[in-house]
Amino acid sequence: MNNSAGVVVLSAAVVYGTPLLYAALGEVLAERSGVLNLGVEGMMLVGAVMGFWTVQRLHVSTPVVLAAALGVAALAGAAMATIHAFLVVTLRASQIVSGLALTIFAGAAGLSSYLGNDLNLADSPARHSFHAILPKGMRDLPVVGPIVFGHGALVYGSWLCVVLVALYLTRTRPGLNVRAVGESPGAADAMGINVAAYRYAHTIAGGAFAGIGGATFSLSITPQWGDGLTQGARWIAIALVIFAFWRAELVLVGAYFFGALTALAPNLQARQITNAPHELFDSLPYVMTIVVLVIVSNGWGRRRLGAPAALGLPYVREER
Repeated sequence: MNNSAGVVVLSAAVVYGTPLLYAALGEVLAERSGVLNLGVEGMMLVGAVMGFWTVQRLHVSTPVVLAAALGVAALAGAAMATIHAFLVVTLRASQIVSGLALTIFAGAAGLSSYLGNDLNLADSPARHSFHAILPKGMRDLPVVGPIVFGHGALVYGSWLCVVLVALYLTRTRPGLNVRAVGESPGAADAMGINVAAYRYAHTIAGGAFAGIGGATFSLSITPQWGDGLTQGARWIAIALVIFAFWRAELVLVGAYFFGALTALAPNLQARQITNAPHELFDSLPYVMTIVVLVIVSNGWGRRRLGAPAALGLPYVREER
């Protein structure tokens, strides 16, 4: 039963959806503050390469190495996000241009590729990686075993992050403040909320999440380093935020939906269920991404989906 196509695809959906989940949670935080971050993939790639570098260089116990690798990946992503925050919050540069430029600078043909090659990381398996942590008896349970219990710490950590982010945005004063900043920065400023500080903090936190999402590729899914490891995940992560109506709890569902689309092709072809070109199935997540982005590209779509009213708009006090 656990080897059936449905169970295998659902289990793989959790695996492939996890890096998207981390990146999308970070994007939710940034966009709730009014900052659109199109540099997610650059942050993921830098997090992936620096996390992988950490496990290759540290010689201590596996749990310590992996914890350190996630910390380094988060710091790397946060550093890239700080650049974006400075450009769009302090200098009021175009958020779209800044994000795309950051992806080019840090992406597959930029900083992450340089670091990977200069540090001699390519074509080497990870010395340490994440594996299933629960007992084999739980992993072998019918259906729920491989889907729920057959994963590593990164998967279960992502579930905890979903709960924490959802509670933060809906049940805490800072969370309500950041939502106010994203909806009406002028009104938030009049209430004494520091708009710039909230935008900086949540953009940087979003970058840290993206860095961990990138490390999920290089320390769990692959696990190794290679140029373009994330394969355009930023567009899926951004579409996923829209798909989830900017709500953290729905990001979980959307991430696994896109993860299932990614896992569908290899599983169907491995079982000889279809002979359709694998490129057709590989394109499904991106087709869905395009559909979501087209829907939200007009003002009506954004209003109906619940986008923050000030998303992508710079703000300074003198312009109220």
